[in-house]
Amino acid sequence: MISTPRAVRPFAFLLSLPLFAAPLAAQDSTVPPLVYPTQAPAPEPEFAQPETETPWMYEGSDIPVDREWLFGEIDNGLRYATRTNGVPPDQVSIRIRIDAGSLHEEDSERGYAHLLEHLLFRESQYLGPAQAIPTWQRLGASFGNDTNAETSPTHTLYKLDLPGATPAKLEESFKLLSGMIRQPVLSQANVDAEVPIVLAEKRESAGPARRVAEQERETLFAGQRLAERLPIGTEETLRAATGPALEAFHERWYRPEKTVVAVAGDFDRNLLASMIEKYFGDWDVPGETVDAPDFGDPVPPAGVTEANPVGEVAVIAEPNLPRRFTYAYMRPWRQQDDTILMNEERQIGYVAQALINRRLEARARAGGSFVVAGVSEEAVSRSANLTLVSFTPLDSDWQAALDDVRGVIADALETPPTEEEIAREVSEIDVAYENSLEQAEVEAAATQADNLAYAVDIRETVGYPRIFLDVLRSAATRMTPEKILSKTRELFDGDVIRATYVTPDADEASEPAVRTALLAPAEASSDVRLAAQDIAFDDLPPIGTPGTVVSAENLGIFNYAGLRDVERVTFSNGTSALLWSNNFEPGRIAVKMRFGAGRRAFTAETAPYIELGEIALVSSGFGEFGAEEIDRLATGRKFGLDFAVEEGVFTLTAQTRRQDLDDQLYLFAAKLGDPNWDPNPVRRAIALQSIGYQSFSTNPAGILQRDLPFYSAGEDPRYASATPAQLEAATAEGFREVWSEVLQQGPVEVLIFGEFDRDATIETLRRTIGALPQRSPLPEEIANRKPGTVAPGAAPTVVRHSGDADQAAAGVIWNTGGGIASIRESRQLDILTEIFQNRLFDAMRERAGASYSPAVFSNWPRDVAAGGTITALAQVPPDQVSAFFAAAESIAQELATTPPTAEELQRATEPLGQLIQRASSGNGFWLWQLEGASTDQRRAEATRGILSDYSVTTPQRMQQLAAKYLTGGFRLAVLPEGETLGAAATAQEPELATR
Repeated sequence: MISTPRAVRPFAFLLSLPLFAAPLAAQDSTVPPLVYPTQAPAPEPEFAQPETETPWMYEGSDIPVDREWLFGEIDNGLRYATRTNGVPPDQVSIRIRIDAGSLHEEDSERGYAHLLEHLLFRESQYLGPAQAIPTWQRLGASFGNDTNAETSPTHTLYKLDLPGATPAKLEESFKLLSGMIRQPVLSQANVDAEVPIVLAEKRESAGPARRVAEQERETLFAGQRLAERLPIGTEETLRAATGPALEAFHERWYRPEKTVVAVAGDFDRNLLASMIEKYFGDWDVPGETVDAPDFGDPVPPAGVTEANPVGEVAVIAEPNLPRRFTYAYMRPWRQQDDTILMNEERQIGYVAQALINRRLEARARAGGSFVVAGVSEEAVSRSANLTLVSFTPLDSDWQAALDDVRGVIADALETPPTEEEIAREVSEIDVAYENSLEQAEVEAAATQADNLAYAVDIRETVGYPRIFLDVLRSAATRMTPEKILSKTRELFDGDVIRATYVTPDADEASEPAVRTALLAPAEASSDVRLAAQDIAFDDLPPIGTPGTVVSAENLGIFNYAGLRDVERVTFSNGTSALLWSNNFEPGRIAVKMRFGAGRRAFTAETAPYIELGEIALVSSGFGEFGAEEIDRLATGRKFGLDFAVEEGVFTLTAQTRRQDLDDQLYLFAAKLGDPNWDPNPVRRAIALQSIGYQSFSTNPAGILQRDLPFYSAGEDPRYASATPAQLEAATAEGFREVWSEVLQQGPVEVLIFGEFDRDATIETLRRTIGALPQRSPLPEEIANRKPGTVAPGAAPTVVRHSGDADQAAAGVIWNTGGGIASIRESRQLDILTEIFQNRLFDAMRERAGASYSPAVFSNWPRDVAAGGTITALAQVPPDQVSAFFAAAESIAQELATTPPTAEELQRATEPLGQLIQRASSGNGFWLWQLEGASTDQRRAEATRGILSDYSVTTPQRMQQLAAKYLTGGFRLAVLPEGETLGAAATAQEPELATR
């Protein structure tokens, strides 16, 4: 399996289509080396394949075998692969893949693959009822992060990342997993207990967006099993599920010959293989194996011809969803041998797509009739190979947008690209593969186990990172303009074209109109070709007069090996840097620039420009350069310019490498010292925000995503999403006025953690960050601003959504604190919220079946001394909102009056402690911990005892914190239009917020 990393395109959320039946994550989802004092030498596993044989995964392939994996096949047909990998230390990642998903279900079994996945966690041979989650937590694996599963149309995959692994823990884990897979307890009582939870999951994922996705899928995959078989199933089949029926499904598909086990971790791979053979070697299921059903091909309907290629079309009206036009060239999926030649052709296809996508993006940036558009080739669930075109029109004139998009594609189909264009796209992919190769030795075991499982799913192989690069470079020698033109024509050829148009206005389009528009000749738009333009960093003007180093000193952290080398450097213009040169992540450097006041810099009047800045500020460019010129500068380099507005600071973040660090720092400094104010990115951002605002109101989860920060900050307008009226009033001129002022205020700190040359980097900092003009201090009024806090009321605050009548959400928010002075207390609050989470999960999901995934979390801002919260949330039916409030407040009161048990503490602290140990082996963790320490030594001191803060506490300490914070909570209810709470709760229901 050789694929290309995909760059995260701006605004891709507007193109995202859940129509490919994304897997259901039903089970939501430096330190000393490990020493095995009791571990005997690993035996040679009986069924491992000798290196002289072709492993089962590579049959029919000429991809060089990745010999780091040990492949084996047991006599009962189960296949496995194991690998020794110490990243992170002491962890073992286990993946068990069953070759059965929703496409394998009979009509009466829809949803059974996913329901069965749930049931395996409910009770099995070695785990009593509802004991799986607490058992894994006691072993250090957090539920949802380390222990989870997914069901897709083509497989069911069980995942365990076992931290702090010891031989005893490993043995126990394989035993438990084997009991879950081989002998789940599928009693009627367990089925009856689990079905309400699955129905809650189904209800919570429903709504207009899900309805649209289902109609899109039914249209694009018309006549195929994928059109009508979602992993979640149907309410009718789920309610009718019986223990014997689930037993039959389990016996039919959970068989050793349909199972692959992939394990990677900090143990000898032979020992890992022996564990698989020990616990799965005697697995035997009676009866003959059953072949997978025929998934079907995208067969054109009657009347589709070469001259009339458009088949099924659907216009889908949803009042509160943004417009989206999608059309696809459908082709049958066929199994191909995973060969070098096949992968070279795939790389050529990636370049052909990238050329078109770059042109589409340029047209959108320049103020086209669409705000975002994209082309991609997909192999979907072994059901179809297709080329998907999707775009969001700027307004109701979808035909103009379609003409624009088709015009860009038509030009690519008529005229070969230039050599320069091809080289540019190849360079982009090349640098991504080079970076992967540099990172290969620190690739996480979990990633490797995942990759192998997914390769099995798509019937391909895994390869060394070096092979990715070699295949690309070999393919590049054949990437002539004519070859790219030929490949582009292949992409836009299919047995049938199918299309959907999502619109808020049913009268805006008709199916005949869409069909007619697609059949009309497309006029090639030659003006979208991007002319060659040489831009080099060497030609760019200097940032300013290089500064001088005022001081360079050790930060003075001695509690962790390596951290003693963190250095604080101060420059003559007042800027500062924290530097930590290390080789924890070879070839990778994490860079972050912190500056200014963050949300504190804004007022209620200027607040609408916050989100616009997060979208448009970087795209507006610097100096004389806009987004296109920045893209050209980035060609062949690994850069980042991720901008964020935090509570008390602005940040620019990047992942780069040694050879690109100097230029990365120049970009940071240029963006701050000489910003461009191109109005087009601002206008585009306004359009995007306006388009997306109403879509959040179509379900409770969207309302929470959009408005929870606003209510958590006591309705502080700086934490609100700008309304359509506010966006309509926003202008590019207003954007410049607001942002040009706030960019000049407050101190600048740069953090550089990774593999770099210390002396050379300080010299670069002198010429970039150190050459910026002297910064204006933060005005006292801004420096003293704090986020708002919630005000508990006698009745819940009610917000309405426009989605389905059976959906609601509820939350209780408690004020806590903020700032670095009490940061250690905030870590103890994370333990408290884990205990709260476990109790709420048990109350709302396990006992009541009212919510699929209730959540409790703590937010503690570090740059401002207020604004922290603990929040308990759940999506529930409207008639369960009051029950949620009662459950959450009862748990809070119990925690405040009665200490938790020792078992509860272990279930909370063991996974948290393991999480910290794993995270602390990476630069990102320490960068986050130390940011701000160049001017506040308390942040450095706060790293002392960090592991114990998260993993050691007492029942009395938890009770004290609960009594201190979990009182007087603010209640928020998200209800459908026309729904009310119970009479007692609604007696003082406030007027609805007009948001």
